[in-house]
Amino acid sequence: MGRLIAVVLFIAVLVPGVLLARAWSLAAGRRAVASASIEFSSPSEGARATLQRQAVHGRRVRRLGLLLGLLAVVGSVVVFAEASVFLWAPAVAVGLLLGVVLAEATRPRPRWSLSSPVRRPRRGEQISLWLLWTMRAVVVAEVLTTVLMWRQDELPDRVAWVALGVPLAAWLLAEVALLRSLLRALPAEGADVPVDEALRTWTAHLVSAAVSVLALLPLGALLLVAGVRLGDRVSEGIDLLPVALVAGGFSALAAGLAVAVFLVTWLRPVRLSEPALAG
Repeated sequence: MGRLIAVVLFIAVLVPGVLLARAWSLAAGRRAVASASIEFSSPSEGARATLQRQAVHGRRVRRLGLLLGLLAVVGSVVVFAEASVFLWAPAVAVGLLLGVVLAEATRPRPRWSLSSPVRRPRRGEQISLWLLWTMRAVVVAEVLTTVLMWRQDELPDRVAWVALGVPLAAWLLAEVALLRSLLRALPAEGADVPVDEALRTWTAHLVSAAVSVLALLPLGALLLVAGVRLGDRVSEGIDLLPVALVAGGFSALAAGLAVAVFLVTWLRPVRLSEPALAG
C-alpha cells in the first residue's frame, strides 16, 4: 500500500510540469498570429528601421551573454579547479539566458510617432497571465528552497549565492523589460500597430521563458538533492516527503528543459515578409 501511495504521489507532483509545458506549446499560437498580422500589413519606414535596429541589438547583447558565460567558465576553473568541468555547460547556458533577458530589458525605443492621446495595450494581450505568474512563482520557490537548504547547512556558501543571485538578477531584468513594454504607448499609424504588438509579444515571452528556465533547473536540482538526502535517513512508517521532493525535482527539470526548447523558437527576431506585403 505504501508503494502505491508513493507512486500516485510521484505522478501527481509531475503534473504541474506537464501543464507548464502544455501552456508554452499553446503560446506558439500567439507567435503565429503576431507574425501573420505583420505579413498582411504595410508598416512605415520607421517601423522597418525599428525592426532592423532591434534585431541587431538583440544579436549583439546575446553575444555579450555568451561572453559572460565563457568568463563564468574561467571563473569556475579558478574557484573549483578540475571539478569545474561539470559546470562549463551550465555556465555558458546561464550566460546565454542572461543575455536574452538583458537584450529585452535594454531594447532601443521605437522611432515611430506615438498615439495622441496615449493608448497602451493590456498585459493579457501580450502573454498569458498564467505563464507570467508561473515565472514569478517559480523564482520565489527557487529562492525559498535555496534559503532553507542554506540555513540547514546543506549548501555551500558559494553555491547558495549563485543559486540566489542568478534567478533574482534575471527576474529583475525581466520585470524591467515587461514594464517598459507595458508603458510604451501605441504607434500613431495603424499600419505600425501589428509590428508594435509583435515586439511586445516577443519580449514578454522571451523574458518569461528565460527566467523560468533559470529558476526551474536549479530548483529541480535542489529538490533532487534534498529528496535524496532525506531518503537516506531512518524513519518510522512511510515517509512520503522524499518521494515528493524527488518527483518535484524531476518535474522542475523536465519543465525547465521543455521551456528551453520553446524559448529557442522565440529567438528568431520579428521580420517583415516582403512577398506577402507585395501580394
